[in-house]
Formats: sequence, C-alpha cells, structure tokens
Amino acid sequence: MNKIKQSIIAFAIKRSWITIIMLLMLTVFTGAFFPKVIIDTDPEHMLPANEPSRLFHNEAKAKFALSEIVVLGIMNEESPNGVFTPETLGRVYELTEFAKTLSWDNPEDPSKKDGVIEVDMVAPSMVEHISQEEAGTISFDWLMPRPPRTQAQADIVREKVFSNPMLAGHMASEDGKAICIYLPLTDKNQSYKVYTALQGKIKGLGGGDEFYITGLPVAQDAIGIEMFTEMTLASPLAMGTIFLLLYFFFRKLSLTFLPMIIATLSVVITMGSMIGLGYKVHIMSSMIPVFLMSIAVVDSIHILSEFFDLYSPEKGRKQTILETLNILFMPMLYTSLTSAAGFLSLALTPIPPVQVFGVFVGLGIMVAWLLTIMFVPAYIMVLPARVFDNFGGAMRGHEKGTFLDLFLKKTGAFSYRYAKPLLGLVMILLVLSVWGISKIQINDNPVKWFAPSHPIRMADTALTKHFGGIYPAYLILESEEKEVSYSESEKHRLSEKFMLFADTLAVKSPNAPKLAALFVSELELMPDSTYTEKSFLDRAADLAGQKAEKASDENYYLYDEFASFFNLEKERQKPFKRPEMLEYLAKLQREIEAAGLVGKSIAPTDLVSKINQELTDGKDASYLVPEKLQGVGECYMQYQQSHRPHDLWHYITPDYTGACVVFQLSSGDNKVMEAVETFVNNYFEHNPPPCAVSHNWAGLTYINVAWQSQMVEGMLRSFLGSFVIILLMTVFLFKSLKWGALCMIPLTMTIAIIYGFIGLIGKDYDMPVAVLGVLTLGMSVDFAIHFVERCRTLYSETGSWSETLPKLYGAPARAISRNVLVIAIGFLPMLISSLIPYRTTSILLSSIMMLSGVLTLVAMPAIITLAPKWFFVGDKVSISEEKVQATTIPAEVHR
Repeated sequence: MNKIKQSIIAFAIKRSWITIIMLLMLTVFTGAFFPKVIIDTDPEHMLPANEPSRLFHNEAKAKFALSEIVVLGIMNEESPNGVFTPETLGRVYELTEFAKTLSWDNPEDPSKKDGVIEVDMVAPSMVEHISQEEAGTISFDWLMPRPPRTQAQADIVREKVFSNPMLAGHMASEDGKAICIYLPLTDKNQSYKVYTALQGKIKGLGGGDEFYITGLPVAQDAIGIEMFTEMTLASPLAMGTIFLLLYFFFRKLSLTFLPMIIATLSVVITMGSMIGLGYKVHIMSSMIPVFLMSIAVVDSIHILSEFFDLYSPEKGRKQTILETLNILFMPMLYTSLTSAAGFLSLALTPIPPVQVFGVFVGLGIMVAWLLTIMFVPAYIMVLPARVFDNFGGAMRGHEKGTFLDLFLKKTGAFSYRYAKPLLGLVMILLVLSVWGISKIQINDNPVKWFAPSHPIRMADTALTKHFGGIYPAYLILESEEKEVSYSESEKHRLSEKFMLFADTLAVKSPNAPKLAALFVSELELMPDSTYTEKSFLDRAADLAGQKAEKASDENYYLYDEFASFFNLEKERQKPFKRPEMLEYLAKLQREIEAAGLVGKSIAPTDLVSKINQELTDGKDASYLVPEKLQGVGECYMQYQQSHRPHDLWHYITPDYTGACVVFQLSSGDNKVMEAVETFVNNYFEHNPPPCAVSHNWAGLTYINVAWQSQMVEGMLRSFLGSFVIILLMTVFLFKSLKWGALCMIPLTMTIAIIYGFIGLIGKDYDMPVAVLGVLTLGMSVDFAIHFVERCRTLYSETGSWSETLPKLYGAPARAISRNVLVIAIGFLPMLISSLIPYRTTSILLSSIMMLSGVLTLVAMPAIITLAPKWFFVGDKVSISEEKVQATTIPAEVHR
C-alpha cells in the first residue's frame, strides 16, 4: 500500500498538468451523458418488476379499467348556496369542457391519445341522473347537460346530486361547499402536463371561487419536475455558503475554490456514469449530488486544513503537501472505504432506486477520494508562487491562538477533567434516545413532500376539509373457485335440492317427481369423459335441454324448468350476483365508514341498490340490495342501459366472479392505508364471507405502503449489515477490537440521538429520514477514524496521554471542527426548498455533522481518559491533571 501511495502522490506532484487534464477529460466524457437523462418518479418502480403487489396492482388496473386520477376541486365557502350557484356551476361546466380537450398524440403510437380519458371523467355534466320514470321503469339522464341559468335550476342540480348516495360526498361535499372533478389519465406520467394546463385555464376564469388540483399522481409527477428546479437553486446557495466559510478559514480565493472543484467533478463523474449506464434518475438518485458534495468537501477540507497548519515559506508547498498526504492518506482511505461500504450495503435492499442510489454514492465516494488525492496536490503545484504569500497557520496567528484554537483547547481540558460526568450525560442521552426511538412512526405521503405553502399541499388540506376522502384505494375481491368441481357428496346434495324443486312443480305437473328421479339417475350414470370441458351444472343443463327438444309438449315444460334450475344454480356460483354477498359488502362499507377510516366507498352494492331504489318506489328506504338473485341480475342489466354502461365494469367483472370496492381515504398517509387494510383483514377474519372469495389491494396509495414496508425492512437490514461491516473494517484497519469499537461510539450515539429526537417530536420515519441514517454511518465514522489514527500516531511520539491530548486539539481537532462548521452551516440554505425531503436533508445533515463532531471531540477523549492503560497497552502512561492544564496547544504539529 505504501508503494501505491507514493506512486500516486509522486505522479500528481511531478506531472501536475497531465493529472489535471486527465481528470478534466474524464469529467467531460461522463458529463456528455447528462442530456440523455430520464426522470422517473413512479412509485411503482420503487418495487422490483416481479414484486407480487406490483403485479397484482397492474392486473387489477387492467381487469377493472382503473386509472390514476387528477382531482380538480372547486370551492365556494362564501355563498350560502356553496358551489350550487349558476356562476360556480357555469365555471365547473367550463372546466369540464376544457378538461375533455386535454389529450395529446401518443409519440409511440399516433393512433392513440395520451392524457385525460373523457368517457371516465366524473363531473356534474358527465354523470348519470338515475330516476324512476314510472313504476318498474328507470330513466337515465345527464345530471347537468348544460350550465344552469337561474338559482332555481342550480337548486335542481343540487337536489339531483344528493339524491344519489354514490355522488354525495364523492363528487360534491356533504356541506355543498365544494365539487370535485375527477380526471382519469391514460398514464400517470401525464399528470403534471394536465396539472399545468388546468392551472393556466383557472387563471382566466375569475369569480370568487377557489380552485385546487391534487392527487397522488400529480404529487409524484410534480416532485420529478420540481426537484431539479429546487436543486438548481438550493445547491448553488449551499455551495456558495460553503465557499464563504472556507474563505473565512483559509483566506486564499484560489485555494478556497479547490473543495468546490473536487465536489463538482465528483458529482459530474458519478451522475454522468450512472446516466451513461442507462439508469433513470429517481427521487433517490436526485439526492446523490447532495451526499457526494458533503463527503467530497470533507476530504478536501481535511487536506486543506492540514496543509494550512503545516505550511511555512521554509518548507514550501511541495514539501508541505507531501507531509500532509503522508499524514492523511491512510485515514482518508479508511474513512472513504468505510463510508462507501455503508452506502454500498444499500444494494441489499429490495428497492431498485435505493440500490442504485447506494451503489453510485458508494462509487462516488471512492471517486471523490481519488480526486482528492490526485487533483488537490496537482492543483496546488500549478498555482503561482505568490498565492502562498501570507498563507499558513503560522502566518495567520495560530501562535497567538485564534478563537477556534482557544475554544478547542478548553474543550480538550474540559473533556479530560470532567470525563465521568460527560459519559454519564452521554448515557442519559442514550436512554432518552432509546425511548424516543420506540415512539417513531413509520409513515410517508408524497403530497407531504411539499411545503405547506405549496399549491398541491394546500389543495390537499382544503379538499380534505370538505370531503371525507379523495385518495382512492381499491379492494379487489375474486372468487377462489371460478369453476366449482362437485364432489360426490355435493352432487348428492344438489340432487336432493333438485328433487325438492321438482316437488313444487307437481302441483301443475303430477309426473314431475317421477321424471326428475329418472333425470337424476341418468345424470349420475353419465361418464365424466363425455363432458370433459364442462362443469357438472353445465352437463345437467345440457342434458335437460336435449331432453326438452325430444319431449312431448307437457314434458317440454318440465325439462325447460329443469334446465332453468341448473342455470340458476350456475348463477349462484357467481358470488357477486348473490344478494347475501352484496349485503356482506354493504355491511363492510357501513362499518368501515362508521369507524372513520374512510370518508366514502363505492362498490357493486351501491350500483345495485340505486337501481333497485328506482325500480321499486324511489324512496330512500328502498336503497338496498334485492332479496333474490334474479333481482340483482335485473339491476345489473338495467344499469347497462345507461349512457355510461362501461362504468359497471369498473366495479364488477363481466362474469361476476370479481368485484372492486373503491375506498376514498382521507389522507395519502401510509398509516391511514395500513389502518384500512388491517380493518378489512379483521373484518374478513371475524366475519367469513358467504362465498369463498380472496381479497387484495391495488392503487397508488397501497403501492406506497408496499414499497415503504420493504424499504423499512431493507434499510434496517442494510443498516445492521453496514454497522457490522464498518466495525469489522475499523477493527481490521487498526488491528484492534478496542480501537475499532471506540470508532463506533460517535456513530452509534449520533444515530440514536437523531432518531430518538425524531420519535420525540413526532416526525414521521419516511424515505429521506431512512436514507440519511446511512449517511450518518459514513460521516460519524469519518471523524472517529481521523481522530483515532492521529491519536495513535501522536501517542507513539509522546508516550503519554496527557501530552497527546493537547496535540490532538491542535491540527487534528481544527480539521474536524472546520469540517463540522462548513457542512453544518453550508447546507442550511437548502431549507429554502419547497420540497420537504430537501429540507429534511438539510436539517439532518447539519445535525449529523454537529453531533458526530461533538461526540468525536468530547466523548471519545473522555472514554480514553477513563482507561488510558487499557487503550495504550504496554506504553508508559502519564495522566497528571496538572500537566494537562499547564500544557499549551502548539501552533504547529511536526512529525
């Protein structure tokens, strides 16, 4: 390793211009791939393509023609009539007509259109008004074929809306203050385009109404668009702040640029390589620049700080940079390897975007290390000699003691003198942190990735105030036995039922029982091979039909009734034509709504109940499921006579063996979806359905739960794996279990305190928080490794812990402190972002740096102070307190 180190350093110093040109050419080559970038914020892609929940979601969408939906809300809280005024309904109508035009040619298939699916839109002018024309006859009319001109006409629209339970609370709020237009999309990736077009239209409408656009597809697509806009603003501000801080420390403009150059080159090479290899940029990988900038800046600041402290005109820059790299080469290699290992462990998670993020941040860290080792000395060597006039710690007054020097000196003495109380405080913090961690709630919601002042977030808040729910989750029910295979006992039971049926026919046809008995005997003797492709009921119906064709007029009637019996039994095998199954769903809907978990639900039950109401007498009491199977079948058939017969197939399959229940959730939060899922599971467990049906979930709200569940498990597994890997690496690097374990103290405490604080303040454990835990691994162990490496080196020179301690609080502590301050303050400008993940990154990144730096400079020396003989086995140890107090921190550290 020493030969490799010397070769790399020698090449960079002797062939400085060649080194710089080579690295710049590599950057230009990888940067050329940036125009090919593809943005992907689809939450489905957080799951592997073969993930069962993702496969089922897509199958359900195809089976029930489900689409992702943009929700356009129109609200009027000032008018006593709410939105049911001629003016507001006129604007609703105008927006609906405009939304119909929001479709564009598909670039891959000109015969198809992308955008809003007009036939599936839900709006006052696009839905049915179902009413009774006369007894037993239903009228299907458009609810609002044209905008009302008078208040009386607007009142009629209101009356029609609230006469249909499927529309009340779904299309219009119960208080009449808001209306939602639901715009289904051919592809969720069209949502931002639709969102932008609607915003443009709304600006020209005028009036006193409020307009809101929201929905998970809008939020997810908007994140993909806006995250780059935010980064182009927040990143320069962060880098500018870091630049000013570096200039404050080193006071040389040309050298201050150096960490910025290293960070920029690292990001370009890493991101360019990722794009060039064909990987899409997800919300996760969009944060790679932030992580790499922080880590790349840390390494280069270590070198600049040491170079600044060691430089003197007598040594010159060449000798000083050689000395600096000899001191820092191994610590920087150790920290880079451990940090990279932490991120590379994310490849163990089952989420593809997280895998890509982890692998490329890990590779980027090693790129940053190589750039730091090669580009920094080459850059220093090509600078004009005048740059180093009045440069260095000796020239800037470290002999007199700067504020930072004095502060670090007092910190070292404080850590030594109060070692036991400090460690006691650390243990108290650890206990409190564990308690806080126990309170962490795992939850995410893409809408809440926006700041409260963002239009999408405001729309979510405003609409959920008036509607019980606008976030759809689809409960998919499927018959477990599409074709019933009858056993001999079941055939015998069916034959007995058939004979009882024949007895009812004996009133009109006395020979019915005798004919039925002969029919059963013949049916039982029929070999299965005769009808290998047909079920037992099909065979019976076919046999009855064949006999009817050859029978006398009197017996024809009987055989026709026999065929009807078996055909009716076939219909009974279709669970969602059976009244008891629909009533079961109705009860589920009532109970889950009563529990307050969903604001609204629509199921086949509602379609059947509404048709039955109008077929009967139109009264509210008749809004229920018919008692007989034939009545349910009649309701389905009547609905198919409407203007929108295709709506039926959003809730039921054509063979009536599958059904879809749409639950409108009050929030896109994962914990709300999980509560609904738990409630339904318990309902099915404690109330077995009358038919054998399976239940599963589809929809973006559920997909978010699925990938986050895997993320949490994957991140936990990755974190534990990273922790063990880093511990093993530090033990290997220092060839000592005790020193390796000591390096893990700041890391462990930083993670515990941060996550404990998150639990105590009620902040959700979401994707950004989970991922930043891995950054904690890299950052915290970085400072600890530098500290231990310099501690051991200095102790080998002094042979005394009391003499080593002041030296540690010289150049090594200054380098760590500068890094802490630069990153902790430098990334705070990201707080201006309107995206919460970037704000979270800013706060946690600053917190990680501050905590890990403080714990490294305070807790680690305190631990060593309590057991110096154990750490420095075999060495002569001096622990005189008076000597520590009297020792001054030297201006320079010479090796």
